[in-house]
Amino acid sequence: MIGRLNHVGIATPSIKRAAALYRDLLGAEAIGEPFDLPAQGVRVCFVNTPNSQIELLEPLGPDSPIARFLAKDPGGGQHHLCFEVPDVDIAAADLHAKGARVLGEPRIGAHGTRVIFVHPRDMGGVLIELMEPPAAH
Repeated sequence: MIGRLNHVGIATPSIKRAAALYRDLLGAEAIGEPFDLPAQGVRVCFVNTPNSQIELLEPLGPDSPIARFLAKDPGGGQHHLCFEVPDVDIAAADLHAKGARVLGEPRIGAHGTRVIFVHPRDMGGVLIELMEPPAAH
């Protein structure tokens, strides 16, 4: 079921500052333009690496899940891991059958494909996002 690691989500109070760290300290050259994803309450920016991406997540407002994350850890940090799966409906049904909690219904994620999230308590303390692969890698 589990496929390619698509990205690592990083919560940050400032995409601008976080992107500068990846550029200036680690030499990242392919950093996308930030964009808003209001349905999920976040501003998103992707940092491309040779084999995956880093998804920088900044809250759009105080009700954002990222704002709640930053309330606990104001400096930010790893928010989730995202793996590709062929079909999120099949993955969700399989997870439910195995007793794992899927958070909410499938929705459209930052790559424009359907995503689900698996509760961190069922995944060793790590929030897992499962996404249908984008058209182009």
